[in-house]
Amino acid sequence: MDEKKKTPGRLRRFLIFLLTLIVVLAVVLVAAYRDGTGFDVLRRYFSYGTSEGSGAVPFTYDASTSNRFAPMGSGLAMASATTAQVMTAKENYTQEVKMTHPALDVGKDHMVAYDIGGTSLYVLSASETVLELKAEAEEPFLSANLNGSDYLAVTSEKKGYKGSVSVYDPGGELLFSFHSSDRFVTDGYVLENCKTLAVVTLGQKDSTFLSNVVLYPLDSEEPSGSYTISDGMVLAMGSVNGRLATVSDTQLTFADESGGVKGTYSYGGSFLREYDLGGSDFVPLLLNRYKAGSVGRLVTVSNSGEEIASLDVNDEVFNLSAAGRYVAVLYADRLVIYTEELQEYAILMDTSSARDVLVRPDGSALLLESERATLFLP
Repeated sequence: MDEKKKTPGRLRRFLIFLLTLIVVLAVVLVAAYRDGTGFDVLRRYFSYGTSEGSGAVPFTYDASTSNRFAPMGSGLAMASATTAQVMTAKENYTQEVKMTHPALDVGKDHMVAYDIGGTSLYVLSASETVLELKAEAEEPFLSANLNGSDYLAVTSEKKGYKGSVSVYDPGGELLFSFHSSDRFVTDGYVLENCKTLAVVTLGQKDSTFLSNVVLYPLDSEEPSGSYTISDGMVLAMGSVNGRLATVSDTQLTFADESGGVKGTYSYGGSFLREYDLGGSDFVPLLLNRYKAGSVGRLVTVSNSGEEIASLDVNDEVFNLSAAGRYVAVLYADRLVIYTEELQEYAILMDTSSARDVLVRPDGSALLLESERATLFLP
């Protein structure tokens, strides 16, 4: 009889506990949904077996002043004067190269390593060399960009023309070539629709340089749209939340697939020092008040050209990196990972041995030292 009386009480306590657990989980999920960072904690836990810590050394490489790095999924891409590498937790694929001014870019599953002003270009996956190009000495490579689907745009000089851009699909097949007769070509990028090529050409009007971005469908030699960036030189192109982003020395510009400008952000006379187009829906900029020194602002800008947040910076900044909803800033004495609203997400002190930082979409970061990359988990 006593046991029968106890059973309903136990059941009631269990139901109360279960209801409380559901409410707590709901609150956690709502909080995680609001800023997304809670989900990233889970992602890091399942990826690395822990949600926080530092000191792991997943990647090592030869020390060289020519080393260039970029994050590639959960791995690391590297290009140097002698080596192009894709490093993952399971594989390490290496291609021997010979380059004077190495540069690299990454897409979804591929990296491209090329010699700026040289004649060598390589596209690598985690297990093979997908494409190798050798140019004539008179037709050196100027730039190479991969989009998020591994479509490659290669810009080079061309005999008889003022520049050329060639597009290759993820399998390394040539899809499209553009040759310019009247304007110098400096860069090219395949939009995320994988159907349109954006080409940067240089012009001049009233003694002022103009950068024109011309859009070409990959199945036509006639342009489908264009826009002009006045009094500015385009430094880089990429995609931010579906829009074409162009970074110049005077402003940030966003356009749609037809060349319609959807937003601009002027630096207002400040000097652009650092930027990164890796953010999912924002671009971080480090703007200095003077050409030299460390007094300036860190700002984040949406793909409509609106300023999201601003932070005064008075410390020396080595570099910054953006991915997902995060921007990592490597100061002289510490690493700070911010959200796109420039709220502090994590801080790591005593980073004096780090030379560079690469943040990942899950909020983790690789601190690059001379011969190794150290993983930091917030």
